[in-house]
Amino acid sequence: MLSIYLDDHVATPEVVAKRTATGSIARLNEFFGGMKLAEVTEQSCAAYVAWRIKVGKTRNGSEPGGGARRDLQTLKAAINLHAKKGYHLAVVAVSMPAAGLARQLWLERDELAKLLWVCHRTREIQEGVETKKRPLAHLVRVLLLGVYTGSRPGAIFNAAWIDQLRPSHVDLERGVFHRHASGRAETNKRQPTVRMPTRLVSHLRRSRAADAGKNQPYVVQFDGMPVKNVKTALTRACELAGIRRITVYTLRHTCAAWLVSKGVSTRMVAEYLGASEQMIIKHYTHLSPDYQKHVTDALGRR
Repeated sequence: MLSIYLDDHVATPEVVAKRTATGSIARLNEFFGGMKLAEVTEQSCAAYVAWRIKVGKTRNGSEPGGGARRDLQTLKAAINLHAKKGYHLAVVAVSMPAAGLARQLWLERDELAKLLWVCHRTREIQEGVETKKRPLAHLVRVLLLGVYTGSRPGAIFNAAWIDQLRPSHVDLERGVFHRHASGRAETNKRQPTVRMPTRLVSHLRRSRAADAGKNQPYVVQFDGMPVKNVKTALTRACELAGIRRITVYTLRHTCAAWLVSKGVSTRMVAEYLGASEQMIIKHYTHLSPDYQKHVTDALGRR
């Protein structure tokens, strides 16, 4: 079952975090591999969580409670795919530990400016001599697309300059970002087409012109190849900029926070990000300039 999920889902172009998914499958196979599907029960799932914590402490000194939940989510997805293909008919429930409190981090504008400056200016050092190579330059497009469109990492890393080449593409003529390829089935993670801010469109047009003679069809690329993960580069950029460590998802949270703080309605923010309005209300409403204003005004009236 896990092998089918690996071949028929993880290996597809739409899945960007292949390393993460493959790691989860390897751990699940190590624990559940000798079992039958009917043995996936509440008890065996609880045993997996305990095993995952124990193994995590032994291997890297950390306690991966959240990692166990993510692995079991992968197991659940694999079971659902297996059932969808008609390979089993019974209902197999995966019991997962409670989710921890979500930490919605976002960048302040000066932090984004520092990151962009570092990514643009940093040069590679070889044998103590600064070269012309810019090892963090590809992050500039990731940062700008992430913050100014609120797109998920998959849409950013899969983006191409023309349609049909990749699952998502940037339409510079119309100034929109097609985050979901036409003709592909929609998933639970909605990826609506969004209009890009004028300044972002101008920057991307300059980037496109710079790529024109290099046969580089990908919006985000490194040495001519599409980028699938920027974890190491982004961590390095944060260190050089002197700011807290972030992930590509932090850029999505930043977009939401900035929009709400400017007074954009939660419904419009949710539509722009392809998220639920409830999620926006839960995490960002307090940033609105009108947050609880009618309440405080009422309390202040005589």
